[in-house]
Amino acid sequence: MGHLDGRVVVVTGAGRGVGREHALLMAAEGASVVVNDLGGEQDGTGADVGPAQQVVDEIVAAGGKAVANGDSVADWEGSQRMINTAVETFGDLHAVVNNAGILRDRMLVNMTEEEFDLVIAVHLKGTFLTMRHAAAYWREKTKAGEEVKASIVNTSSTSGLHSNPGQTNYGAAKSGIATMSIIAAQELSRYGVRVNAIAPSARTRMTLATPGLGERIAAPSDGSFDKWDPAHISPLVAWLCTESCQATAQVYWTGGNQVARYLEWARTDIATADGRWEIDDLDDVVGGWETGHVASRSVRVTGTEEVPRG
Repeated sequence: MGHLDGRVVVVTGAGRGVGREHALLMAAEGASVVVNDLGGEQDGTGADVGPAQQVVDEIVAAGGKAVANGDSVADWEGSQRMINTAVETFGDLHAVVNNAGILRDRMLVNMTEEEFDLVIAVHLKGTFLTMRHAAAYWREKTKAGEEVKASIVNTSSTSGLHSNPGQTNYGAAKSGIATMSIIAAQELSRYGVRVNAIAPSARTRMTLATPGLGERIAAPSDGSFDKWDPAHISPLVAWLCTESCQATAQVYWTGGNQVARYLEWARTDIATADGRWEIDDLDDVVGGWETGHVASRSVRVTGTEEVPRG
């Protein structure tokens, strides 16, 4: 018995790298998988369904169930076809894993409008579109009186959660995906849908192209544990897609043999003035946070507290 027996899963960007490992593991665990991949270059140019079909052939040869899809996640109708492919081929949909992505790295002062827009379109808009169409399907099932136990797993990045120079477009998209995932979890729970995000650390075309990183993440030649192997990311994703999993509105980092959980933005070093702030007080207190020296006059400095919503 597999952990995903009977589940139907869409995995985007599944022709190579981390996405390919997701598709292979989920199929091995009993899921029927829609293997989506535009098949373009790392910068998003070109298209070729070949990589997706190769993964499908590998799954089928191992006795699994899979079908290829070559639509772009950034296209409204294409992302709808992706969801329709799952339902029409396998009769249902239980999980969507948003993994597709491209890179157009450039320092801010050199980045073009096209380089910004393309990365935002694939990562942020693409994640929204697949969630939007899948959520509409699950909402209709719920309205029809059917019980839904569905899952969405989105892909954020440490470049978005911690920032990385040269990736204004990519980092903004990935940070937005983390926030969007938490909001979607709050909105879609009424339809039986859980939403989480992961920030993976693994050896992929993207990470190998990052200056200075390629050599550090090479596979070890001595046969020791390869902490950058993309296959290590997939167990967490598969678990998040199981029917019994309860996790939702969470953002996880995972890589190698480690998993960590992020918390939402937290406020620290809170200062309260007796009335309206004076510029000199801001210089003394808020400026002091940078230097480690806070000279508080009529200001109360406290610790963390819960962030108000809205």
